[in-house]
Amino acid sequence: MAGSCRRRHRRGRAHSSQLGAELSPLADVTLRTREVTIVESASKNAGHTSGSTSLTSSGPYVCADLLDSLLHEIIVLINSFHDFLAFTGTCRSWRTAVSSFPSVYTFSFPPLHLKPDGPYVRPHSRGFQPLLLSNCKWQLSDPCKKNLSCCCSVPQNTPDTMHYLGCSYGYLIFTYEEDCLLVDAYTGAKVKTPNLPCDNELGFTSGIGILTAPLSSPNSCLLLFSRASMFEWQVGTNSWSVHPFDLDRERIHQIVSFKGHILVIDALMRLHSVQLTPQFRMQEIAIMWRSLQVFPVNPWLVACGDMLLMVELSYRSVSSFGLDDASRIFEVFRLDFSVEPAKWVKMEKLENQALFVSYDKRNPAFSCMNPERWGGKSNCIYVARLFDDQDEAWTAVELGELVRNCGTCHNMMYSFTFPPDYSQIGSLWLFPSLVYGASQ
Repeated sequence: MAGSCRRRHRRGRAHSSQLGAELSPLADVTLRTREVTIVESASKNAGHTSGSTSLTSSGPYVCADLLDSLLHEIIVLINSFHDFLAFTGTCRSWRTAVSSFPSVYTFSFPPLHLKPDGPYVRPHSRGFQPLLLSNCKWQLSDPCKKNLSCCCSVPQNTPDTMHYLGCSYGYLIFTYEEDCLLVDAYTGAKVKTPNLPCDNELGFTSGIGILTAPLSSPNSCLLLFSRASMFEWQVGTNSWSVHPFDLDRERIHQIVSFKGHILVIDALMRLHSVQLTPQFRMQEIAIMWRSLQVFPVNPWLVACGDMLLMVELSYRSVSSFGLDDASRIFEVFRLDFSVEPAKWVKMEKLENQALFVSYDKRNPAFSCMNPERWGGKSNCIYVARLFDDQDEAWTAVELGELVRNCGTCHNMMYSFTFPPDYSQIGSLWLFPSLVYGASQ
């Protein structure tokens, strides 16, 4: 009998090893819907053993009975998107546990990197023209699994002429005249919204979009900003709401979701909070800029836990402007809301955090805690295509480290001075939509 038990244990261990070997690579989208038996019940012959008092499982999905609180502790230990797919592919209850996980920003694995397929094209090098979705393809790769990637494209039978307005909760946002389209960057699934109002002024020289919550969440809204209005679509409804605002027709430069609030920064570096209920309201947040030695030229806003950070790639001195091969440096500031007006406070270190940014401010920025767990490095800023190099996907720069100016992408083309290029998708970071709603 003891030998039989040992054989059963060995078979159980072999089964677990086999499951680990069968985990699909990044490109296997179907993994998230495939249920896998992790723990089998005791031997089928156990019930025929007289006098047996050993406890047996109640069925083949014994792990499905784990409490969400325990599953959340397991989720915290996940170190890559590849492992996340394996977790959500275990069974339905495990996928449901992900949807009740507090926040994607507490995950310990990094976002995926989206790289447009084809040679690098500088912004505005093709003039002001729409994007052809039929030519729109990209690759997704995982910083934890550099040898794994998947190729994606926009589905067929899709409106071909579009402007790119940004990425939010794993969806690429496109508009053209009255058409608006959301494309899942990981699966390629598309969602077409109701027709936009005429003369919306989105695209060409203005336009940026964001989802207020995952697309599958109740009360999720799509917000699109032109120079004079915000267009709001409650997901699942048949029409748009139009909310005019007065920012002297300045372009919205970046949108960030911070502690449940929508914050936007315009081309004059004014920070505003956006309130949707009970009625639309946009209010400027008073900030004292005198605490900065140099006024930022092209900053990123990054939500990092309970901190709102500003990241700036600045020149070391005026004399080194464009001349020194190692003349630039990343600086990070924290917005101190405890004083009025709020002020920026310089941070010397990011401690155990890493930040992920891309030049195009229409795309999301992320923070990741304890990146050493997946092979990354703390106190670093991961930039999607920092240098004008065909072979470079992303670059990790330690805070305070000098960045060579020679070969750096023309970030001024993404600054407040120039509107973004609505005819192309640049390199960016994202979490696939299924990370936000794996139970769907």
